[in-house]
Amino acid sequence: MKKNTLQLLEKAKHLPTKSGCYLMKRKRAGVEEILYIGKAKNLRARVSSYFNSSEKSPKTQILVSHIQDFDFIMTKTDAEAYILENNLIKKHIPKYNIQLKDDKSYPYIQIDLNEKFPRLVYTRRPKRKKKVRLFGPFTTGSNIHKISRILTKSFTLRDCSIEEMRRRKRPCLIYQMRQCSAPCVDYISREDYEVDLNNVINFFEGRSSQVLKTLEERMFKEAEKEHFERAAEIRDSIEELKEFSKAYQKQNVELSTEKDFDIAAYHVGELEVDISIYMMRSGILLGHKNFHFGKGDSDKENHELFQTFLFQYYSNTKEKLPSRIYIDEKKNDLAMISEAFKEVVDEEIEVQKPIGKMKSLYELTYDHAKEHQRFRVKNMDGPWIGLNKLKELLKLKETPKILECFDVAIWQGKSPTASQIVFRDGKPDKTQYRYYHLEERPEGNNDFAMMREVLARRLKKGKLPDVFIVDGGKGQVSSFLAVLEDFELDIPVVGIAKIKTSKSETFKDKEVSSSDERLIIPNRINPYILKKTPSLMRIVVQMRDEAHRFSRKLHHKKEKDRIFTSWFDDIEGIGEKTLKTIHENMDLTLKELAQLSLIEISHKLNVKESIAERIQLKLLKEFPQK
Repeated sequence: MKKNTLQLLEKAKHLPTKSGCYLMKRKRAGVEEILYIGKAKNLRARVSSYFNSSEKSPKTQILVSHIQDFDFIMTKTDAEAYILENNLIKKHIPKYNIQLKDDKSYPYIQIDLNEKFPRLVYTRRPKRKKKVRLFGPFTTGSNIHKISRILTKSFTLRDCSIEEMRRRKRPCLIYQMRQCSAPCVDYISREDYEVDLNNVINFFEGRSSQVLKTLEERMFKEAEKEHFERAAEIRDSIEELKEFSKAYQKQNVELSTEKDFDIAAYHVGELEVDISIYMMRSGILLGHKNFHFGKGDSDKENHELFQTFLFQYYSNTKEKLPSRIYIDEKKNDLAMISEAFKEVVDEEIEVQKPIGKMKSLYELTYDHAKEHQRFRVKNMDGPWIGLNKLKELLKLKETPKILECFDVAIWQGKSPTASQIVFRDGKPDKTQYRYYHLEERPEGNNDFAMMREVLARRLKKGKLPDVFIVDGGKGQVSSFLAVLEDFELDIPVVGIAKIKTSKSETFKDKEVSSSDERLIIPNRINPYILKKTPSLMRIVVQMRDEAHRFSRKLHHKKEKDRIFTSWFDDIEGIGEKTLKTIHENMDLTLKELAQLSLIEISHKLNVKESIAERIQLKLLKEFPQK
C-alpha cells in the first residue's frame, strides 16, 4: 500500500460515525479538483473502505490512485445526505460521479401570465415558475405545434417576442391579415385580450365545446360581413381543433386512475447499468427514457447509483414532474426518498413500491432496460464503446470521460478568437463551453502562439480533461504537445483530419476512401480510420464540428462589431446610445439597408429621421442606386 494511501486511511479512521457526504480531492496544475462526491450512513466506515487492503475493482483502484485528500460534511439524517450529495454534484461536477443528460423531451404549451399580453409558446424546455401555465406534455404526433398556431391566429393573440413588441411603433402585417389584435400599439385593451386568452386556456383545460362555439359565432359574423375568406379560415380551424379535442379527451379517460406517474427500473449488465423510465401522463403512456453508465463495484453500490440517479434526474428535468414514482425499494428507503424528494424538487412526490397492476408495468420497464442494453451492446452503439476504443488506442489505464477540443478562428490576422468544446461521457457538456478573445499579432496567423495563449488561460480554470482533440494532422498535434510540454503537462492528444487524396489509397493493405475521417495518434505510423468504430467517430467528428461552429460564431460577431462600429463612427449625431440602438435593430447588410427609403431606415433602426438622413447619404455614396 502506498504511503499516501496509508496516510489517508489513518485520517479516515478519525472520521465521525454519523451520516453525511465525503469529497475526494486532488491538486492538478496548482488547482484543487474534486474527483468524487459520495454519501454515507457511516462516514468513517465508508471512507476507510477506499483506502484499506480489501479487494477493489479496477475503476475504484484508479480513483484511489488519484486521491490526495478528502473532506466531509455531516448531516442529521440519511435523507439530508441524499439532498446534500445531489446539490454538491451539481455544483462541482466531479469527474468520477455519473452525469446524466436528459436529452429526450416532449412538447409543452407555455403561457407566461407575468407578461402584460401573454402568448402561447411551443417548447420542449418549459420553465417551472410562478404564474407560468404549462399544458402537456403532448405525445409525438399530437400535432400540438400546429394547434397552438391555429389557436393563436383564431383568437388573434400576440405571436411576436417581448423585444419585438416593445420596439414596434405601428402594427405589423399579421394585424393587417386579421390574425393579431395588435396589443403592441394598444389596439386592444388588456381586459379584452384576457377574454381571448382565457378561451385558449379553457380549450387546453378540457372545456373545448364552449370555445368551439365561440369560434363558430365569430365565423358567422365574418360571413355576415361578407368576409368569406376569413370565415373559411375559421371554419377550417374549427375542424382541426375538433379532431385534436377528441383525441385529447380520449387520452384523459383511457386510465381512470393513476393518471400521472413514472415507473423506474434498472438492469446491471457486464460493464454498465441501464435505467429505464416509463412515463404515464394524462392517462396514457407518454413514452420512455433510457440512461446508462459504468457499473459500480458491488450490488450495493449499483443500488446507491440508482438512488443517486433518481435525485439527479428529477431535480434537473425540465419535464412536468409526476405526482407518483414507482420503484422497487424497501419500505424504509421509500419513506426516506419521499422525504428527500420534497426538499430537492420542492414538490410532493409519492414514492411507492409497485404492487397489483403496477407490478406488471414495473416488470415491463425492467425488461426494457435489460433489452435496451442488449440491443446497444449487440449493435456496438453508445458512447462507452467509442470511449473504450479511444482508451485502447492511447493505451490508457482508464476509459477517458472528459474530452476537450479547441479551435482558433482568424481572418487576415484580424479578430482572432478560440472556442473550447467539452464532451463528458461522449456527450456535449455545454455548461463547460468557453469563448476566448485572443490578441492580434503583428505576424498575423501564428497557430503555436495563439494556442499557447488559449492553454495558458485555460489552465487557470483547473479540471483538465483526460484527452485533448485537435483539428488537424501530425503538425497540429506536435504543436499542441509542445505547448503542453511548456506547461509540464502529460495529457494525451489526438488529431482528427480527413485523408487528403484524390483517389482511394491503401494503409496496411486496407482500402481507405478519400472522404474518410482519420485519428492522428502520436507515435503511431498510420492513422486510425474512424469508420471502424462508428461511436468513436460520432464523438470526435461532432466535437470538431462544434468547435468550428462555436469559434466562428464569436469570430464573425467580433468582426461584425469591429466593422459595424467603425462604419458609423464618422456620422454626425451618432453617440454611444444611438449606436447601441442601431446595433440592436440592425439585421441587414449595409447594401440591403441602402435599398430602403428614408422612412424605412428610420423605422428599421429606430432612429430619428435626421439621423436616418445622414445614414442614407453615406449609404448612397458607397452603394449608388442604378
